[in-house]
Amino acid sequence: MSTISRRAFGLGSLALASSTILPALACAQQPGTQQPAQPKRRLLIPGTGLRIANTGDDFEDTKFEYYPQHPKSSWNIDKEMNVPGGISLNNLWAEGGKRGTPDVVKRIATPPGGMEGSKGCMMMQSLHPGVPGRLSHEDQQDDLLHNVEGVAGAQIPVAWSPNVVCRVYVPAEAQWEKKNGATFGYRIGLYGYTPQGKYDEYWPGIFFHMQREQAADGKIKPSILSVLRADEFGRDLPGPVFQPSSWCTLGMSMPPDGSVQFFGKPGIEDLTEKDFLGGWHCYSWRAVNFSTFFYNVINLDNGRSWGTPWTVDNAYLYVATAPKQNIKSPERTAAKPKDPAPLTPPMPEPSNE
Repeated sequence: MSTISRRAFGLGSLALASSTILPALACAQQPGTQQPAQPKRRLLIPGTGLRIANTGDDFEDTKFEYYPQHPKSSWNIDKEMNVPGGISLNNLWAEGGKRGTPDVVKRIATPPGGMEGSKGCMMMQSLHPGVPGRLSHEDQQDDLLHNVEGVAGAQIPVAWSPNVVCRVYVPAEAQWEKKNGATFGYRIGLYGYTPQGKYDEYWPGIFFHMQREQAADGKIKPSILSVLRADEFGRDLPGPVFQPSSWCTLGMSMPPDGSVQFFGKPGIEDLTEKDFLGGWHCYSWRAVNFSTFFYNVINLDNGRSWGTPWTVDNAYLYVATAPKQNIKSPERTAAKPKDPAPLTPPMPEPSNE
């Protein structure tokens, strides 16, 4: 059985990810502030193309199990990986070698309002996100990776237009950690070139920030602000706001021009071009290969504050412009969406270089 390397995220570009729990920019916190104007571009809607066999998970297998291997990795803090690392029974989910595994990864019954036919989802939560046995009393995070390279056998070139989509359940506010700020991330692992020509790894994504704001009537109104990471300058930009006890659909796509496109909306309906949130060459890097998608769970590392429980369903990987002879479509269960129509290969944007 193929397994993921514990070094998959541990030895990448630590500079870009050394501070991954950043607050949203001030613009994301000011009512009425808009993102910079987006140039016209060909959109690659997440869920487009063919699914790669053996990747993705609908969590319908009642035998789903995840086996943590404590002590977890804490490479981002003390350079200790603590191999071998956690892995799921189906070999689809693995501990992130950089920051370590969530304390709880398990299959739960699908919350109300989920996908038609869905009986199960995956929930992630942490209590001890920092160095094992040592409290930092600061926000820390854990990673759960989809084992793309382990089951597909290789990274996926962005020339194949990889794209990912999943449904995320926002729990009731009573289940939230008792603080505001970063709580969850849905991210992708890419390899590409910096403006200086260096080939390295980076991790764009969509973060969730807990907000509790006082309304005009004096009542506290909780909500989740989504934050997109990142534009060409490495800035976090505001996305949609989601409500407690509700589902949302998130997706990211990687067209052949090396950029990243972000999509999201409330509810469980398939994404469309109306759900496009923005697209950039994140950090001014140009993506070449896709390695994985993964989830962050973030909480205060004080030994007492359980993080917010985050639940995901129908987490899938597609390729829109791959040579068909290299792709095998998996069989579809009742809980999986219909295969979308193929997309005409996106054309790279004109370059001034």
